[in-house]
Amino acid sequence: MCGIVAYLGEKPAQPILIEGLKRLEYRGYDSAGVAFLEGGKIRVQKTSGRISALEAILEKPKPENCLGIGHTRWATHGEPNTVNAHPHLDHAGKIALVHNGIIENYSTLKKWLTEKGVEFLSDTDTEVAVNLIGYFYGKGDGDEEIKRGNNQNKFEWAVQRALHEIHGTYGFAIICNDYPGMLIGAKKGSPLILGIGKNEYIIASDASAIVEHTTQAIYLSDNEMVTITADNFHSKTINNVEVTKDLKEIEFSLEQIELGEFKFHMLKEIFEQPKSLRTCMGGRLDKQSKRVILGGISSHLRELTRTKHIILSGCGTAFHAGLVGEFLLEHLARIPTEVEYASEFRYRNPIIEDGTVVISISQSGETADTLAAVEQAKERGALSLGIVNVVGSTIARTTDAGIYLHAGPEIGVASTKAFTGQVAVLSMLAIELGRRKHLSETNAGNLIEELSAIPDKIAKILEQSDHIKEIAAKNIEKNNWLFLGRGFNYPVALEGALKLKEISYIHAEGLPAAEMKHGPIALIADQMPAVFIATAGPQYEKIIGNIEEVRARGGKTIIVATEGDDNIIPYADHLITIPDCPELFQPLLTVVPLQLLAYHAAVLRGLDVDKPRNLAKSVTVE
Repeated sequence: MCGIVAYLGEKPAQPILIEGLKRLEYRGYDSAGVAFLEGGKIRVQKTSGRISALEAILEKPKPENCLGIGHTRWATHGEPNTVNAHPHLDHAGKIALVHNGIIENYSTLKKWLTEKGVEFLSDTDTEVAVNLIGYFYGKGDGDEEIKRGNNQNKFEWAVQRALHEIHGTYGFAIICNDYPGMLIGAKKGSPLILGIGKNEYIIASDASAIVEHTTQAIYLSDNEMVTITADNFHSKTINNVEVTKDLKEIEFSLEQIELGEFKFHMLKEIFEQPKSLRTCMGGRLDKQSKRVILGGISSHLRELTRTKHIILSGCGTAFHAGLVGEFLLEHLARIPTEVEYASEFRYRNPIIEDGTVVISISQSGETADTLAAVEQAKERGALSLGIVNVVGSTIARTTDAGIYLHAGPEIGVASTKAFTGQVAVLSMLAIELGRRKHLSETNAGNLIEELSAIPDKIAKILEQSDHIKEIAAKNIEKNNWLFLGRGFNYPVALEGALKLKEISYIHAEGLPAAEMKHGPIALIADQMPAVFIATAGPQYEKIIGNIEEVRARGGKTIIVATEGDDNIIPYADHLITIPDCPELFQPLLTVVPLQLLAYHAAVLRGLDVDKPRNLAKSVTVE
């Protein structure tokens, strides 16, 4: 989840690296650094803190420094200080490296290198990786292989030799002072993209650092590396087998990742949801034929229709979307469905019988735990499908087929429009499978009409942003909140609590409302905020009872209710309304006020909602 950017071209590298790191800062912001080749030596400048702190110590860019690497860190091994910041040099000072991932056997390698006389300055696993490359480079065992015409130079050979000893995940960008016109990238388990411009190349963790310079890119696969020189690049496996990569078009523009009129990306992305959902559903909801068209999985629809068991896997917000998906698939398609935390799925020996379908949900398409679940499912013979946002991401390329969200880039660490996109995709999938199994054409058509109306209804909810800000202002001094919902809105309660926790640092717990009296009701104290989703539906009367239980114990109720429901008013200390819609699509609406509530609470507490402490956007390490 760190951010990597590297440049080789005709322009000064420093401004391009700094600009790229700023666009990648949502991936990590504990420390930052850059390295350049200068006068035959590698110059490293790094510091703890954010990119602005790095900028403050940098010298004026030098026109001749046209090769460099940069990094913004989310700490795994070693505390976030200047010594542990990347780039790291090998002990001889000849090779510099930036890294996203975790070297799992770093302690064994470090002990071995220490016995060979290598000294270490940091506590990081990354310094072990660069020293391993440096050791093989200095040892020179590759010279004879190179002389035998093995189509590689000594620098490439040392990188390949080291990669065979490294266990874990990595996205590397590497330079060597003996090869001033060469840049090497390597990937396993962490994303790495090569942008190809006019007489320039940019390696990055994701396309946001590339798109200002070029929309043409190649996506490295696991156990591949790319060697770049001023006039060319070639890719190969770490076993030195040449690989031909297809050039891909980056599917979003620079404008989409700029803030525009908004102060934070999170708020921008909350307000983009009507547009992102229209794009997500565009061309997929065929009202005339009363069916859903999902081209990415069309060749697997018969297998999906016949399956007796669906497993949805995801982490965090994607897991909550999966819970909504479970309810949708069982309600509309009548297919037994379970939701698994991807982080637990691979370790608990799950039952995957013949005909099981595993659907993995990830905004980035790079989530390490979710990718591991994909690999586990494929090993056991399941049909593996993906629901991802980032085109060309690892999960999109690893699964048998999948459905893109087409929500546009999501920069805010707290996921918003990806959640509604994921729920929309699961809704469309459930409608189509239901239509193929037992739903009448009329019922399918009605559901499609209701789903297509959701974006306009979200736009109406967004008009209450200032009202929701006032509610947040009256409650932010309270450090313990409850979020409660029933049925389809139970997962939304979980998601609302997660949003408040991750950006405002207020402790919050999401629960099925009926479970409150089985223990958590003990937490209710005077004026404790309890957020209830009490929309129209079959469990409305039940949740009124749960609201009464909180009010009787002095809790303060914040209620999300259906527009026009005057009966709810006496129960609400604060009321937020949503337009009426069928219960099974309510999560697409009820989540929006909770996103705004968390956002305003965090801003009112003086926090940076796009860079919450200890978090990063794309969790590419276990």
